Amino acid sequence: MAKVSAVEKNKRRRRTVAAHAEKRAALKAIIRNQEAPIEERFKATLKLAEMPRDGSKTRIRNRCEVSGRPRAYYRKLKMSRIALRELGSLGRVPGVVKSSW
Repeated sequence: MAKVSAVEKNKRRRRTVAAHAEKRAALKAIIRNQEAPIEERFKATLKLAEMPRDGSKTRIRNRCEVSGRPRAYYRKLKMSRIALRELGSLGRVPGVVKSSW
């Protein structure tokens, strides 16, 4: 199991990203617009810099839903390789049959 504080921090980041997504997208649209005046684009850049860093989507870390492990994560299954192996051994993953001899 991962540290509870690390898992909770990641959950908090997800909430922050969701809360600031619209405003960040609007500011980025202004910054990327080459037709807009340079002063307006610079002001948008400064406003974006004032926003919380954890509001950026790239700050979110993919973690296993079962154990919270941050590495060896399968996106399609939303779990780590270790949790997949354990649940597969128990027969709790649909379509997975683990054999041993």
